Amino acid sequence: MPADANPYGDIFGGWLMSQMDMAAGLVAARHAKGRAVTIAVDAMQFHRPVVVGDEVSVYARLVRVGRTSMTIEVESWCRDRHGEQLCKVTEARFVFVAIDEARRPRAISAG
Repeated sequence: MPADANPYGDIFGGWLMSQMDMAAGLVAARHAKGRAVTIAVDAMQFHRPVVVGDEVSVYARLVRVGRTSMTIEVESWCRDRHGEQLCKVTEARFVFVAIDEARRPRAISAG
């Protein structure tokens, strides 16, 4: 939407990063079977701008699980509103930690 863009019509990188964080958070919470929080974003790359009106899709996959942490690779792709060609616009690795009710790290169950 225009409120999420700069004066040139490009979507703010922070808005796109927040969408990626939400997608990664869903994967992390599902795997951890509970609350998980972002502790790091690594290797964030912006390949091309997203413009107002583009359709954006975000894909996330779990690539590593530690005792309390998970690494999730995330890609964002866009398509022009009236076109069919997809283009990768961003990619990054998000690290999440599973936390308990007291917001302390907790072990992720193996099952």
